[in-house]
Amino acid sequence: MLRGRRYRSDAMGRSLSSVLLVLLVLVAPVSADDVDAAAKTAAEAAARNAAEEERFYRKDFPVYTIPTPSGSGLAPVSVIGDLKVYRIRRGDTLMDLARYYSIGYNEIVEANPGIDPWVPPIGATIIIPTQWVLPCCSYTGVVINIPEMRLFYFTKSPNQPDTTIVQTYPVGLGRDEWRTPKGPFRISGKTINPQWNIPKSILKERIEEKNDSRTFIPGGAPDNPLGKHRFELTMPSYRIHGTNIPWGVGMQVSHGCIRLYPEDIEHLFPGVPVGTRGEFAYQPVKIGLRDGAVWAEEQSDIYGYSPAPYRETRAMVEELGIMGNVEERKLVDGLTSSRGLPFPVSPGERGAELVHFDLLEDDGHAGDPGSH
Repeated sequence: MLRGRRYRSDAMGRSLSSVLLVLLVLVAPVSADDVDAAAKTAAEAAARNAAEEERFYRKDFPVYTIPTPSGSGLAPVSVIGDLKVYRIRRGDTLMDLARYYSIGYNEIVEANPGIDPWVPPIGATIIIPTQWVLPCCSYTGVVINIPEMRLFYFTKSPNQPDTTIVQTYPVGLGRDEWRTPKGPFRISGKTINPQWNIPKSILKERIEEKNDSRTFIPGGAPDNPLGKHRFELTMPSYRIHGTNIPWGVGMQVSHGCIRLYPEDIEHLFPGVPVGTRGEFAYQPVKIGLRDGAVWAEEQSDIYGYSPAPYRETRAMVEELGIMGNVEERKLVDGLTSSRGLPFPVSPGERGAELVHFDLLEDDGHAGDPGSH
């Protein structure tokens, strides 16, 4: 069962345990046995928290393959994954489900409108949105599509150059006053347990909001917002890194940098060499192909750069030369009601098949989604 841990970081868990001990000591009378019992309770809580965190590191990390595109146009296979359906069990939260399946808060909430992300109704049917149209049209290196808050990593198969391997992970990025920029970059460096040297602009904010005047936070510290892995970029002042607050993935919470779930960046980190090309793309609507049919996917225009999605999408389809394979009514309907999910727009095509699963183990208890 997915236990609703409300995403406490290890640091938060330890802090709460310490507060519990202090409160018990301050409330008189307190015996040595009381203090020992409180210490034991705090230790057990910390152990449970660590065990829950470890489960995320054991989850599956799907890898997709597509035929390596030739040229600079739309890839002949540019829709990956499948939608899934999950039935809520006692103690589940959408936040935990999102993290198990490497999807962001934005994706799971938009796919399941009206469902409380912290206390979803037991028995509710939840769509797990693990299907994506790929950003057009480079299909190489690291591509971060800002509106959907998602990173794609494209590499050619070492043994089959006609096959491209695709990995994808959700990200958190810059809030409106600290917008993540558009543009190309390269990976210029990689650091494990990076120290955070706090920029003056952010330091002023931290002093005003938290009364915290530290000018740096050491690498590996539990309250270091960079987490344990960082990619340095040729784009000045911006980085791709982990986080000490996993629930911020799929939200606009950073000062412009890109945050991944800790286990996701740990999995991605070894496979991305220094020098890899990358791009911050801004594609609120994506167009792709699957089995010869045209698909579309719309995400929120989070920074307000694309105020006319239909007109821009139609222009994109015409530029790609595939308007003859698009049913305009399907495109209009999808752009108004797709909830962030990919949808087919070719004549005669039906929507995505849903993969149903119950995740019941032999003893009748809900299992770990990441282990199935």
